[in-house]
Amino acid sequence: MSASCCTALADGLLFPCAGGSNVGQIANDAAVKLEQSGVGRLYCLAGIGGHVEGMVKHAQSVPCTVAIDGCATGCARKTLEHAGIEPTIHVTVTELGIQKELTYEYPEEDVQRVVDAVLHGTETAPVVGPAAASCCGTAGTEETPSCCES
Repeated sequence: MSASCCTALADGLLFPCAGGSNVGQIANDAAVKLEQSGVGRLYCLAGIGGHVEGMVKHAQSVPCTVAIDGCATGCARKTLEHAGIEPTIHVTVTELGIQKELTYEYPEEDVQRVVDAVLHGTETAPVVGPAAASCCGTAGTEETPSCCES
């Protein structure tokens, strides 16, 4: 990946749900995997919800914010919006065909499906705004995701 690729997404903040179900934990694991691969930085959703001034100001200043919700309740997205932060990318795990269950066991493929949705967008959650304009490679590859194809 060249230095100019994925600038907005690489410099963005990741705000996953970490709710009490498989899909909440999948959202959190996907955010961890994204950060570990050099895409975004996991950030404290509780700090945003608590209106910690410095955290909110920092989140408002980044080029890309990613909300990853486990289910349609949308706690991550709603927490950001309540603090005046409109997510650049919003993915909901259950909208990717993953069933919500009150368990913490799930296949790694479900986590990867969420990672791919953040990087490439989905029909219901396209990658838009600054992330789409500058995302030209994925996690250490020269592959061009669908959000960047002309």
